[in-house]
Amino acid sequence: MRRIQPLEPDPEAIAEAARIIRQGGVAVFPTRCLYGLGADALNADAVNRLFEIKARPYQKAILVLISNKKELSELVQEIPQAAQRIMDKFWPGKITLIFKAKENLPANLTAGTGSIGVRLCGHPAACALLNAVGGPVTGTSANLAGRPGCSQICDLDAEVAERVDLILDAGKLDGGAGSSIVDVTGDAPTVLREGVIPAKDIFGLFSDFIY
Repeated sequence: MRRIQPLEPDPEAIAEAARIIRQGGVAVFPTRCLYGLGADALNADAVNRLFEIKARPYQKAILVLISNKKELSELVQEIPQAAQRIMDKFWPGKITLIFKAKENLPANLTAGTGSIGVRLCGHPAACALLNAVGGPVTGTSANLAGRPGCSQICDLDAEVAERVDLILDAGKLDGGAGSSIVDVTGDAPTVLREGVIPAKDIFGLFSDFIY
C-alpha cells in the first residue's frame, strides 16, 4: 500500500502504480467519490483479471476513464453532437457517457454490448495516474460485485485487497452520488442513471436541439 496526498500525489507512488497497470496488473486508486480498480483498458488479459478480482458477471461491461478527450478516438466509433455538448458542459467527471464502441476493443471490456462507458477523470490523483499510464484505464468501483463501493481503504473488501497488486490510499473520499450515466448511442441522449448531475440539467442543454 502507498499513501498519497489526494491533491498532490507522490510521483513515485503514481509511477509505481502506472508501471503495474502497463504490465497488466491491477491497482486500487482514488476517484472523485469512491475508490476504483485500475487496469489497462486495452489489455484483454488485464480486464479479465479485473472480472476475477471483483467476481463480476462477464455480461456487465466495464467503465473506462480517460485523461483527455483525444483518447476517445481509441475507444468510440463516433462522437455525436449531443455527446460533445454534454462533454463541453460537464466534463471532467460528473457524467459517464455511453458511446458506440470500436470493434477492436477487448470483447470483455464491452461485454459484447457494442457500447462503452467513458468518463474524463476529474480527481487529481486519478488524472496523474492516467497521464503516467498513457492510455485509458478501467474505472470500475473497488468492491466485490453486488457489494457497496468504498470511500476509504479501511472499508475495502478484504478479498479485493488481497488480489490487487497495489493500493493507493488517498484517505477518505467525498462519497455521495456517483456520476450520472447518459447513453448517446441513439438519436437522442438517454439518462440511464441520475447521479451528481440532475437529469433536468442534462436535458436543459438541448432545448434548441433538433434530432
